[in-house]
Amino acid sequence: MARQVSWRVRHVWGRNLHVFLRTWKVSFLPPIFDSLFFLVALGYGLGQFVQAIGGVEYARFVAPAIVAIGIMNASYYETTFGSFVRMYYQKTFDALIATPVTIDEVIVGEILWGATKAVIYTALVLPILALFGVVSLPSSLLLLPLSLLGGLLFGAIGLCFTAWTPSIDTLNYPSFLFITPMMVLSGTFFPLESLPLPVQYVAYAILPLAHITSIARALTLPAVAPFALISLLWMLVATAGFMLLAIRMMKKRLVV
Repeated sequence: MARQVSWRVRHVWGRNLHVFLRTWKVSFLPPIFDSLFFLVALGYGLGQFVQAIGGVEYARFVAPAIVAIGIMNASYYETTFGSFVRMYYQKTFDALIATPVTIDEVIVGEILWGATKAVIYTALVLPILALFGVVSLPSSLLLLPLSLLGGLLFGAIGLCFTAWTPSIDTLNYPSFLFITPMMVLSGTFFPLESLPLPVQYVAYAILPLAHITSIARALTLPAVAPFALISLLWMLVATAGFMLLAIRMMKKRLVV
């Protein structure tokens, strides 16, 4: 892969950034309101009926999970529905490949852009959470590099589904059967230890969001995430594996 990817990948990333900046007013509002809805409804609404978890009030417990869910959604949906539209309807991939940019660079550029969307989301949400006093600055700024790694992981996973799906409607299946269940089974809104032991094993074995949430809590609430280093190692290995898989699957689809 290294021979097929050069600095030309920046043109793919830059093209997506240019389009994003043209609609930045619309693009910036959803993550802000999304985090506010989660925080107010769950952290402060439901939180009034939830006891402190590990000595941490519920609003502070759920705040890192809000960031983790945003990282997942921002990168995953960018490289599924967003990439599918660019590939199939807008023919952007065809136009890029007609230049010196290689197929590998187009694919890696898409993953990098998905990760960038995750970083943008985190950068927008952190001040909101800090304003409510549920995360602390500047220590919570460490969530930014986490969002980059998590964005690369979910961006690669998203492209794997994009390479597999025959139509844009089919992308609803992994959203409903993978993303939505993962959002509630990854220790986001309640401790993962509350679930039966077999479910915990499955979550830590195959659910990326469980590891992002674990690390996010370790960066903001160290006492409640003792396995964060293991989660970080899991993410590094999984990110490398899914990026290679995404490149292989997308090349198989694009090369006819």
